[in-house]
Amino acid sequence: MPWRSISWPRPYGGSSGPVWPRAHLRFITLGLCAALLTACAALPPDRRDGPPGRPLDVSRIPDAVPRLEPLAASGNMASYTINGRRYQTRPSSRGYVARGVASWYGVKFHGRKTSSGEPYDMYAMTAAHRSLPLPTYVQVTNLDNGRRVIVKVNDRGPFHDHRLIDLSYAAAVKLGFAERGTARVEVRAIDPRRWPPKPSDTRRAAPGDAPLYVQVGAYRQRGNAERISRQLRDLGHGVYILPTTGDKPGQALYRVRMGPFHDMREASRLSADLRRRGIKTPRIVAD
Repeated sequence: MPWRSISWPRPYGGSSGPVWPRAHLRFITLGLCAALLTACAALPPDRRDGPPGRPLDVSRIPDAVPRLEPLAASGNMASYTINGRRYQTRPSSRGYVARGVASWYGVKFHGRKTSSGEPYDMYAMTAAHRSLPLPTYVQVTNLDNGRRVIVKVNDRGPFHDHRLIDLSYAAAVKLGFAERGTARVEVRAIDPRRWPPKPSDTRRAAPGDAPLYVQVGAYRQRGNAERISRQLRDLGHGVYILPTTGDKPGQALYRVRMGPFHDMREASRLSADLRRRGIKTPRIVAD
């Protein structure tokens, strides 16, 4: 559609068949049972899990809000063994950043106790990690589409090779990989004592020290942020949604950013272009 026709979301800021002899029926029944058991045993554990039976409106599910919490009474042993393999846990999450493959878990585990003792809720923003302290708050970025979420790590897993983190179903939907099953992600631990980041911390970052982004707007509803993001992708720059906390406790705010840029002039050109296209308040930020 032409750009000028776009309506921008407002920022928030009886049976007739054969009769079988009873003995034959018994053998047929036994054969069917054996076949079913064999089929189930042949399925990998992941295949027996899945999404809920109804669509999920993730715009109503805010990200986890980092806060100081004591270590969980369970799940924080120095090491543990699963399927004959020994895993070491980390004494601290400070400075943790890693990239790898994310997966998700759903209805099979919904309501069961996690390693920390909390019940697993596939509609909450949580995750499982093999080594981070329980709980730890992390920011997860989908490296394929730039989407970001904040989740609370309260469980152990995933115990599959080449997997870094297991996310709740809701988190996977928000990150845009629930249907595909896996995604390349970056996981970055958050220090609750320094959350949310102070605006002054962003202003102090010099353009040469950190990548630049053009912030298009901040929205209370994720659906609005996703809609404007889709409209902006045709401009040829990366478009990202950064979930943050709002002014009130528990309130979510979704910031739409474009970039990154390493040249202030390029970021300024995009900012001016966005204004011409009807976006009133783009601003350049360093991340």
